[in-house]
Amino acid sequence: MAGHSQFKNIMHRKGRQDAVRSKMFSKLAREITVAVKGGLPDPTMNARLRLAIQNAKAQSMPKDNIERAIKKGSGADGENYEEVRYEGYGPGGVAVIVEALTDNRNRTASNVRSTFTKAGGALGETGSVSFSFDRVGEISYKLSVGDADKVMEAAIDAGAEDVTTDEDGHFIICGFEDIGDVSKALEATLGEADTVKAIWKAQNTVPVDEERAQSLMKLIDTLEDDDDVQNVYTNFEVSDEVMAKLSA
Repeated sequence: MAGHSQFKNIMHRKGRQDAVRSKMFSKLAREITVAVKGGLPDPTMNARLRLAIQNAKAQSMPKDNIERAIKKGSGADGENYEEVRYEGYGPGGVAVIVEALTDNRNRTASNVRSTFTKAGGALGETGSVSFSFDRVGEISYKLSVGDADKVMEAAIDAGAEDVTTDEDGHFIICGFEDIGDVSKALEATLGEADTVKAIWKAQNTVPVDEERAQSLMKLIDTLEDDDDVQNVYTNFEVSDEVMAKLSA
């Protein structure tokens, strides 16, 4: 298994569910607010807002929270968040990309740099690791939408590039510029997606042992615990054996 989504599942199972959920709602609200400020408060006229609301609903974010975030983005006196990307290396030379929405770039940069350093990694310059990732679209569906063959057929017809299915659902990959067209085509056959977003997909993965995996898990957890950090992407791979030990 590659990436870090499986670590999220482990952390959620080990507790902190309420705190994690609250943090997630805060990040989703911030994305909605930024989407409104960058366009219009009407999701039918603002593609980014429409996706932000869709992703928030997929995480069972209350309607009141969504409406509050839209109002906040519509107000002239709301915070102005800046989109920032940080790149660096974690333990063992694993590449890490951190996306943030911040109202204080100095604070966020300091926090992210400190987290990398404490984990035995190092923050690099923009572009230092992103060259080994592809910017793509990811459209996810719950397993209940159908079996892997059905989803694969729908994805091919929609013009997607790849599909993976695991215990967390179906994940359809498409070109970054094709997110809108592919998601619309999939909606016609599979219904509304669970999430639709742009991600950084590693071109190749780095295998890590249990000790290194634990260090990376701690690094990712600390980064994602930061209010300003929206997403974290990595290029490590963990064997099923190590995953079983970490899940115990």
